[in-house]
Amino acid sequence: MLRTHVHQSNSVVNLLPLGTPFITGHSSSSSSFSTTICRQVLVKKRRCGSIQYKPSNIKANVNSTSVGKFTTVKGVINVQPTITGALASVTVGLIGTVQDCVYDLFGKPFLLELVSVDLDSSGKEKETIKAYASYDGVDNESKLQKYKCEFKVPYDFGDIGALLIENEHHKETYIKNIVLDNGNVIFSCESWVHSKHENTDKRIFFTDKSYLPSETPVGLKSLREKDLESLRGNGKGERKTFERIYDYDTYNDIGDPETDANLSRPVLGGEQHPYPRRCRTGREMTSKEAWSESRTGGIFYVPRDEDFSEIKEISFGATTLYSVLNGIIPMLESALTDSNRGFSLFRDIESLYNDGIGIDLPNNGLLSVLTRLLRAITNTAESILQFETPRIKDRDPFSWYRDEEFCRQTLAGLNPYSIQLVTEWPLMSKLDPEVYGPPESSITKEIVEQEIEGFMTLEEALEQKKLFLLDYHDLLLPYVNKVREIEGTTLYGSRTLMFLTSTGTLRPLAIELTRPPSDGKPQWKHVYTPCWDATGAWLWKLAKAHVLAHDSGYHQLVSHWLRTHGATEPYIIATNRHLSKMHPIQRLLCPHLRYTMQINSLARLALINAGGTIDTSFSLRKYAMTLSSDAYAQHWRFDHEALPADLISRGMAVEDESAPHGLKLTIEDYPFANDGLVLWDAIKQWATTYINHYYSQPSLIESDKELQAWWTEIRTVGHGDKKDQPWWPQLKTQQDLVKIVTTIMWVSSGHHSAVNFGQYDFAGYFPNRPTIARIKMPNEDPTVEEWEAFINKPEDVLLDSFPTQIQATRVMSVLAVLSSHSPDEEYIGTNMEPAWAAEPTIKAAFEEFSCRLKELEAIIDSRNHDPNLRNRSGAGLVPYQLLKPFSEPGLTGKGVPYSISI
Repeated sequence: MLRTHVHQSNSVVNLLPLGTPFITGHSSSSSSFSTTICRQVLVKKRRCGSIQYKPSNIKANVNSTSVGKFTTVKGVINVQPTITGALASVTVGLIGTVQDCVYDLFGKPFLLELVSVDLDSSGKEKETIKAYASYDGVDNESKLQKYKCEFKVPYDFGDIGALLIENEHHKETYIKNIVLDNGNVIFSCESWVHSKHENTDKRIFFTDKSYLPSETPVGLKSLREKDLESLRGNGKGERKTFERIYDYDTYNDIGDPETDANLSRPVLGGEQHPYPRRCRTGREMTSKEAWSESRTGGIFYVPRDEDFSEIKEISFGATTLYSVLNGIIPMLESALTDSNRGFSLFRDIESLYNDGIGIDLPNNGLLSVLTRLLRAITNTAESILQFETPRIKDRDPFSWYRDEEFCRQTLAGLNPYSIQLVTEWPLMSKLDPEVYGPPESSITKEIVEQEIEGFMTLEEALEQKKLFLLDYHDLLLPYVNKVREIEGTTLYGSRTLMFLTSTGTLRPLAIELTRPPSDGKPQWKHVYTPCWDATGAWLWKLAKAHVLAHDSGYHQLVSHWLRTHGATEPYIIATNRHLSKMHPIQRLLCPHLRYTMQINSLARLALINAGGTIDTSFSLRKYAMTLSSDAYAQHWRFDHEALPADLISRGMAVEDESAPHGLKLTIEDYPFANDGLVLWDAIKQWATTYINHYYSQPSLIESDKELQAWWTEIRTVGHGDKKDQPWWPQLKTQQDLVKIVTTIMWVSSGHHSAVNFGQYDFAGYFPNRPTIARIKMPNEDPTVEEWEAFINKPEDVLLDSFPTQIQATRVMSVLAVLSSHSPDEEYIGTNMEPAWAAEPTIKAAFEEFSCRLKELEAIIDSRNHDPNLRNRSGAGLVPYQLLKPFSEPGLTGKGVPYSISI
């Protein structure tokens, strides 16, 4: 068993705190901190489509009691009880608690105002109809708190189009919905409503009827703009936790120079380091660096409705991630006291799953939180933390060792976004040869033809599209010398060449590792090939470990973080700043944009920050996020984020109208592409029907001021460092909008799922995908002692190349959480948004969309049982099911949520 004696105080921070930290309210900095941390821990995903929609004409005079010239309209506010509210109600001495209880029992805790869609006879907005709501108990079935109200509405009031609400409580309240007239008028709120004591502005809610700006009823026009203005803010001051303001800032908070000068990091975003923008928080700058935002206080603002709502029960995903980052990892680091200690034997790695690590686990509920991910056995003396056996190791313990699996995972593994067709020969670097050395690759025609001898010539292989490449040469080479200055790691630029066999599988031909000139030494590069002698075979295995570390870093920093999490945050900000809640495109995108800003803020807190998991445990170390910026500057294009365009850009497909999905794949058995294109087409068809329903002609697109402002701001501000690029799509026609919207929907669902939910299956057993290579190749300028050590015990050199015990277990803990589905996951095509159900055409289109996703489930199952598809079916293989739309909770290796929610 891999363990260390631990001496740890029982005063470990309680990760699921009770008492004061749960209290909702913002009267002091300490309460603000406690509330925000609690929200990061105690979370429950909102289901906007959980209320059954009842069609109506949204009139005030239906099924109501008539009194004189007025109609009596009854209403009910349904409030979701929160953990913070429940605890506050039984805690003594908390500001506002007594007053709120009095309000609920005897007072009028909510003031509501109905807004007509019409103007009065003088052309002015009609006066609102006001009513107070009083507490009416808890519904036994839904467990929602109910507040009833009654309006006296004039006969000539017209249709109800909006509602204003003022929360008289001293704390915010989570309102699920407001139902009027026995369900004939429903406001699907799903939102936190601030206390009037924090902000005197009334909250605005619109009905489920969607309107383009030009079609907005006259009585709602000013309210529509006012609501958007409230979300934009003025770009000044530090944001408060109860606010709902969306604005932009650079990534100027991933460094922490106030804690340690070594934790200083450059600002990402701007001319020097281009990057997408994040949500502005407005915190003070550090005293050490005027350009770095302070991280003191530990809270990261996100607009209130982007914060997970802590309702009903503790949400599995974010709670567990927070617990791992702030509980398990510190305990592992305490137990594994030698930060540089690696694994002496492969059975030490096996013990992580079979025996576990002895830790001091505080009795604070953490154990129960983690049991879905980590097998933890508790006895009277200590707690033994065990990791679940990853599926790849469980099915075939030696698959990581084999060349065919190494190649297969480029098509059906964790990072299917890097492999590309070789179209030019020789392979050449685009870097400055004066700085980085000769640009020609050492993978020569002779080496290639030696490896494919008897099959074809190099020229024939190129012509027949048989050669494929993983190319991390130019992206990594500028970092090699800088990374090598850091103790305990090394780096190369790399190229990996593969050959497509007649069976449709890939076979590795060569790996080239390159070190640029340094300290008077010339460029060093070497080509490794699969060998039949012992020394060459071990060098080949070590070279593969280096390439896998490169691919792991690129996957996490580019394919995963940058292209999904980072690139999507500007879409969320612009959508809330410019598309009204009643805009049809806002309502189409809403489920795809939920929860992402909250999980991104948690990533900035402890994953991508200086000293975080990626910074300490991946090959690039402190340069990781800078490399992510380089990838954005050199390679990211919005138009290539669409799956078909991505495949074409990498030479993995060509347009062919006669082929399925209009594309002919270069490798026919490419599981990610085959499944992804079915999902892409389903999303595109759903978006097409939806958009054509609201935009019957191109002029409606061009005249939609909100839509045009939204797309302009995404290009010029959210991705402003790329604003002058010619490849940005125009927004003039329905087809333009379909392309843009489908891309955003795909990135947040299919793309993210393909690179996220298989992380533990493929990388939980880290020899299959090490995140770092700690020592150089044995044949790179070796000393006599280094070479003899390799010749005498090559296995030790491989083990020394792998991550340390702390690095491995830290990454494994995080990947276990990131790969898991919450019990309340919102899978694509499952929940019908109320606004969609309000329109029969949209409702029917969504039902068709759902059916197509169920068909995709069956298609993937059929493909995984087809023995002719050798890249997804075979002895010991993990079947490719990452794009199966639906899943059970936990570590399943399948399931496509609407949004980037973990």
